[in-house]
Amino acid sequence: MATRREVFERVRSVALERYGDDNEARGIAECIVLSLGGITRNDLIVEQNAELDIADLERVLDDIRAWRPVQYIVGSAMFDDMELEVNEGVLVPRPETEELVAWVAAETHGEASILDVGTGSGCIAISLARRLPASRVCGIDISPAALAVARCNGAKYAPGVHFITGDALGDFSMLFNDKFDVIVSNPPYIPVADKVLMRPNVTEYEPSTALFVPDDDPLLFYRAIARTARGMLSERGRLYFEIYEMLAEQMCAMLRDEGYCHVELRHDFKDKPRMICASVSSIAR
Repeated sequence: MATRREVFERVRSVALERYGDDNEARGIAECIVLSLGGITRNDLIVEQNAELDIADLERVLDDIRAWRPVQYIVGSAMFDDMELEVNEGVLVPRPETEELVAWVAAETHGEASILDVGTGSGCIAISLARRLPASRVCGIDISPAALAVARCNGAKYAPGVHFITGDALGDFSMLFNDKFDVIVSNPPYIPVADKVLMRPNVTEYEPSTALFVPDDDPLLFYRAIARTARGMLSERGRLYFEIYEMLAEQMCAMLRDEGYCHVELRHDFKDKPRMICASVSSIAR
């Protein structure tokens, strides 16, 4: 039987051949060994020569060669210190979205009401519920598969979050009677034309309906959500989006055209404009 170090190096070698980046390959190898091997990072470091048996390792290696995302291989993804269930029915949560969550949490206080539009895995809604335990948090999504994953994750980390069926392009205001202090969304925003710039681990596995928008209307979801949210936000309510860096200027203009105030754009850890916030009132936040 192979040792932990030997299994790690074998997975790393295959991942490096496919992805071409040793740091990324090491991250994939560590994820596989820890998740499927049932050991901790400390176990891997301290007892490298202990034997390790990963069932169907050859299939796992074939999945890596076929560009299947490691998060789908192991069935989970880390987000905001949580190990969330993921599958091909939801997007893999990204670190950039953690920054959006941190921004929302830093500006939200007391018993706030929060709505996550297009919740996917539930990562935003659940993280905000954990960071803001006095808040009431809801998440909507049109996909039954996504809602099943979100509810599973919610049951594990934030049972109070309410997940319901709702269409970001429809009048989801009809689902609620009360106003919200915060509406947040990470909707589809990548123009179809940009698909050729992306790697197969994204384009061939993650749900295209959660990624891409028509080339002739890249703000489709943002505009629809902004219009519906306009009448759903409380007096000091705020709308937050994760955005496509190539559309930052258009986003600012669109939100102002839709009647929002105090439009603020922020950059992520890669110094790309990836987050935006707008208020419904001219009252200072």
